[in-house]
Amino acid sequence: MASYLRSWLTLPTVASTSSEAISTFQSSLEDEDEGSDTEREDNDAPPAFPSLNSAQRMQSIPTILTDSQLMPPPPNPNFRNRTIGVSTPGGLAVPPTTTKPPVKPSKKREKVALAPGHSPLDWAALKSSGKDLRGVDSLMRIPPSVLKVHNTREDAWSAFNGKVYNITAYLSFHPGGEKELMRVAGRDGTKLFALTHAWVNVDFMLDSCMVGFLVSEPSS
Repeated sequence: MASYLRSWLTLPTVASTSSEAISTFQSSLEDEDEGSDTEREDNDAPPAFPSLNSAQRMQSIPTILTDSQLMPPPPNPNFRNRTIGVSTPGGLAVPPTTTKPPVKPSKKREKVALAPGHSPLDWAALKSSGKDLRGVDSLMRIPPSVLKVHNTREDAWSAFNGKVYNITAYLSFHPGGEKELMRVAGRDGTKLFALTHAWVNVDFMLDSCMVGFLVSEPSS
């Protein structure tokens, strides 16, 4: 009986002790939950980019120049004293080299009106007709002393690129006129031909008029 009463009297103490332990355990769980929420919120927040102390943020800060570092303004041009064709310091005049008039050629080449039946097509037809335009039986070796004898309108020879042609029949077909072609009659006209119309194929144009090759003077 005494043991029963002793156990009955000690029950509230055990209950209070267990209730205190339960309340302490619950408060510790709540503290852990609050700490985990706080840590989760901190982890989800994005970091600052670029970081506050990074070089990118330092470079983005604009630099304010002082008055001594700024470019000075251009000088005010004096429009009253400006001369056409002469550039002034700080002005916008055209350079003098572009204001000078172009140099006119000393002599202007003009085409001569040819007589009917003397067009390039007529000359091509004459070459293919089989008519003798050479005036010689075979090709010859022609020195300058022999070439200079043929310098008339009735008998005109000229040398181009080392080949000698009888240009007598071609005089009236020349687009520049007979007078211009007679300038090379009786001599080597390679240089003048290259300066006048180097794009023309003289070998094809005068192939039917070839009489020989230009050679040096024989030694005495």
